[in-house]
Amino acid sequence: MHGSLRRFLSFLSLICFGVAFVSCSSPGDRILAIVHVTVIDVTGGPPRADTTVVVSGKTISAIGPSNAMRIPLQAKVIDGSGRFLIPGLADMHVHLTGAGEHSGSREFMIPLLLANGITTVRDMGGSVGLLKELRSEVASGKRVGSQIFFTGPYLDGNPPSFEPSIIVQTPEEARAAVDKLKSEGVDFIKVQSRLQPEAYFAIAKEAKELGIPFVGHVPDSITAEQASDAGQASIEHLTGVLLGCSSREPELREEKLRSGQTPPPQLAHAEQRVWLKKLLGSIEPAETAKLVAEFARNRTWQVPTFPTLVHIGFVTPQTDLANDPRLRYVPARLKVIWKQGRDSQLDDYSAEDFALREVVIRESLKVVAQMNSAGVPIMAGTDTAAPHVIPGFSLHEDLEYLVKAGMSPMQALQAATLNPAEFLGHRAEQGSVDVGKRADLVLLDANPLDDIRNTERIRAVIVNGKLMDRNELDDVLAGVERFAATH
Repeated sequence: MHGSLRRFLSFLSLICFGVAFVSCSSPGDRILAIVHVTVIDVTGGPPRADTTVVVSGKTISAIGPSNAMRIPLQAKVIDGSGRFLIPGLADMHVHLTGAGEHSGSREFMIPLLLANGITTVRDMGGSVGLLKELRSEVASGKRVGSQIFFTGPYLDGNPPSFEPSIIVQTPEEARAAVDKLKSEGVDFIKVQSRLQPEAYFAIAKEAKELGIPFVGHVPDSITAEQASDAGQASIEHLTGVLLGCSSREPELREEKLRSGQTPPPQLAHAEQRVWLKKLLGSIEPAETAKLVAEFARNRTWQVPTFPTLVHIGFVTPQTDLANDPRLRYVPARLKVIWKQGRDSQLDDYSAEDFALREVVIRESLKVVAQMNSAGVPIMAGTDTAAPHVIPGFSLHEDLEYLVKAGMSPMQALQAATLNPAEFLGHRAEQGSVDVGKRADLVLLDANPLDDIRNTERIRAVIVNGKLMDRNELDDVLAGVERFAATH
């Protein structure tokens, strides 16, 4: 009798999830059917034309040729004719509480992320309490938002580069900080630029013993190669990378440390110009190849965050976004802060300075191209809400820069879908359009494999099973614009 029951349940499961789909979901589940759509297979397979994808509740429950699928009567049908379906996008470097804390995340950043098809984020520095509260709201369904992974405060030297930080100057303080953050439920430990070697390597050892990845900047006091060998899971903003490609690395590192400041462009104008000239004039193919091979061997992930490099770190008059129309979505008080950051990087600089910055970006694109060719894993990320890194929109810009760096549109798309899922250890649950995975999807009006800029042509977003069509997305943007005008 029990064997018969098992066979019946197995047969029922095949009916529920096979090509001949019928509704087996609970009455409370939302059922969506995207019909006649082309599914982009981010695992590298060919696009699947004229496909139907069924979402039941929060999960993709069936996929098959449209002419062979039966659609549940209660399903909301979405016509995907002439359109393209991709997994929800991931921005793997954001700061949700860095734009005004509590309400700023909810009324400004989260809506803009969703309107741009971003259904997963990795927060790289913020208050544990605020981020846990925000994540709980999203996970419980109280608030529609991107799924959140986070680091909590930075671990940094004294004085710290940014807040919130935990200052660690000894191995004992480093181990205690890692233990504390692990107990508070962070997903990663974030290291910052002013850590000293003894504290940094103690963090690396403790994180490994506790089984929690550590990520972030390459501190000024060590090399990118040392960070990779120590097991740092991801390097952000290419910190230390160009320096690691220089034949004069020890000398240039000493100069930087003697300045008592973080790396250029924070140095004084004249010092910065001289330092950059030395750096750019000493980048050697052999040194680059050696560093890239080390990253590949250790599987050290890279998150270049081109939007923050281009628009604030090495901004020029040509890449300045001071008059960008999308700034209407940025709260007025935040734009004041952004303008101060922009002015500090543009005022009183010369044409020679800007020319050097352009070379920095070109060299950064070249090294990312070499890393990609060598199999170094790369993820998309933006560092929003850094000045003029507009939430949501900036991720599409990052994908463009990854293509400029020599990645194919498919590889760039993987950097914002499949690769983040792998890095997070969630590839079984997300990152591609497959049965059983999270219903995080983006419906596009044009093929992103033809032109990566087509990721911006969003017709609808499905986040955790909830449909947001173009009208709703436009309403979201209008709401952010109203909020920005009064805050």
